[in-house]
Amino acid sequence: MIQFYKKRDFGAFISDSFNFFKLYGKNYFKSYLLINGLLLILMVGVAIFGYRELFSRLVTSNMDGDSGYFEQYFSDNGGMLIVVGMLTLLLFMILAIVSYLYPVFYMKRIVQGAENIKTDEILADFKKNAGKIAKLCIGLIFIVTPLAFFVIGFSYILIFLIIGFFLVLLIYPTIFNVVTFLMYDYFNSDRKFFESLSYSIRSQFSYPNGSEKSPYWKYWGASIIMITMVSIISSIFTYIPFIFFYGSILTTTPDGNFEQNPFTGTLGMIFFVFYGISMLLSFVLSNLLYVNSGLMYYDSRTDLHQKVELEEIDTIGINE
Repeated sequence: MIQFYKKRDFGAFISDSFNFFKLYGKNYFKSYLLINGLLLILMVGVAIFGYRELFSRLVTSNMDGDSGYFEQYFSDNGGMLIVVGMLTLLLFMILAIVSYLYPVFYMKRIVQGAENIKTDEILADFKKNAGKIAKLCIGLIFIVTPLAFFVIGFSYILIFLIIGFFLVLLIYPTIFNVVTFLMYDYFNSDRKFFESLSYSIRSQFSYPNGSEKSPYWKYWGASIIMITMVSIISSIFTYIPFIFFYGSILTTTPDGNFEQNPFTGTLGMIFFVFYGISMLLSFVLSNLLYVNSGLMYYDSRTDLHQKVELEEIDTIGINE
């Protein structure tokens, strides 16, 4: 069993994230796939067929040398593209919220002493907190997202001054941690949205008592390592079809058809199937990031560390 409310160092965040899935992985992903399975399939399906159509039109227009063909396609199919775009955005938003909050509710139950968590229990948590979830979405869309875009955009501008590159490396993991801390705190405390947002920002740089060393670098380091690992593993399934795709272009005898639209036929389907697998893998592996950030959040709640330790001591005494 993992002790959640305790201080951890950089290495412990990484190792305990993997230990979490060793202990609870089977039960965790069973409910995760039951809850997110349909959303994942719909999202990947829309992405595969939508991107396939767009890529095909883009490549065809380039091969024909007709620079206005792609614009003409958008003009003729504007309504369909708007509907597909809105459907994709809606699916992505729902999937993102469910994927983000699933580990929050799951870990909360584990922390409270549950061991074999049922899917119905997680769904009940979503229904019970529907009002807070709606407020969270509004806050993320209209407050957190604009602020995050402003900070990221400013960092990209500074890339021309070189220092911006290092700022981007610092800011991306930090924003990710702030958002995940916000979600964990909002559903694990009695604080309101702005109070949780304030805590999620402050806790990146200092512990509540203010007398201990800043946890920023260990939080940032653990996040950047996890983000890098997930990105590399997910990218493998994207690079493989690209290698075969460009290899076929270089080795296939020109016959006019393949060059006209290389995304049709078996090769094109394989390309987008691998792309879909990469998307699925990315969503599933992202749970490593969310659990890792959850352990950071519990690390930051030093106000509860001693309370939990005393409760554990009392329990040992009762058992004896």
